[in-house]
Amino acid sequence: MARKRFIRAADLANVGRGFLMGSADLIPGVSGGTVALILGIYQRLVTAISRFDRQLLRYLSGRQWADAARHIDLGFVIPLGCGIGLAIGSLATLLHYLIENFPQYVHAGLFGLILASSILVLRMIRDWRAGTLLCLAIGIVLAVLLAGFQETNSSNHSLLYLFFCGTVAITAMILPGISGSFILKILGEWKYVLGHVKSFISGAAQFTFEWETVLTLTVFSSGCIVGLLSFSKVLRWLLREHWSLTLSVLCGFMIGSLRSLWPFDELMPAQIDQTFWLCGAIGAASVGFVLLMDKLWQQQAFSGHGESPT
Repeated sequence: MARKRFIRAADLANVGRGFLMGSADLIPGVSGGTVALILGIYQRLVTAISRFDRQLLRYLSGRQWADAARHIDLGFVIPLGCGIGLAIGSLATLLHYLIENFPQYVHAGLFGLILASSILVLRMIRDWRAGTLLCLAIGIVLAVLLAGFQETNSSNHSLLYLFFCGTVAITAMILPGISGSFILKILGEWKYVLGHVKSFISGAAQFTFEWETVLTLTVFSSGCIVGLLSFSKVLRWLLREHWSLTLSVLCGFMIGSLRSLWPFDELMPAQIDQTFWLCGAIGAASVGFVLLMDKLWQQQAFSGHGESPT
């Protein structure tokens, strides 16, 4: 009898998916939830998160380890989480540098990603009627209004405020089209938190950690956990009971978020130069990347490990 492989191809695929999600969550303007939706794992992810509940505690207290692992889809959650952690650990400094030094090109790429993703999500909506169109419009308006907020120059780095920021930001991170990093920018804590992430990574390489960094990230992570577990249950119920309405709102968020990702100050720049054409090329390449990913998914490149919108 053949020996069972310790690492399956599906696990490696989920590590890759997690890596893409983690990369997206680092960038103000794009959400890891968007990537999960593109890759076909969104509903499975929300379901897995929502199952950190009393039933799980009963399994654990009864030492029913196998039942507990199946309940939270541990074989899916662990490789996905590893991919997210790997992205944050390896790309935090690079993405911060790119955003600070090449914001137009980064925004052009993100604009193309979200634009193409919005089209794909529109195709997933089953039931088009007046209520669906209204929800789509509400999502667009809310995202446009949110994108109009300016970044707060906050110096309030209290632990309570950091906990609150973590709760709100993680809620946005699992919503397609709403960036948790962008929410952190509005709340004035993005650079502060990212700075501590970079400090923690640097300290980990030398096995030295600053107390302020450890405390800050612990409190912020605690807020993320509370927000994630609470909101995922609501989102899971909405997707199960009101798929088309919920998806139309999420798609509206994605379309509305394009306002904050447009790489130019005006709708059409006065001068058509090299920057304009390069932004256009990057945006077009991003659209092509998303459509290619969707085509591979439709052909079941990752055979049998996606989800159907049920």
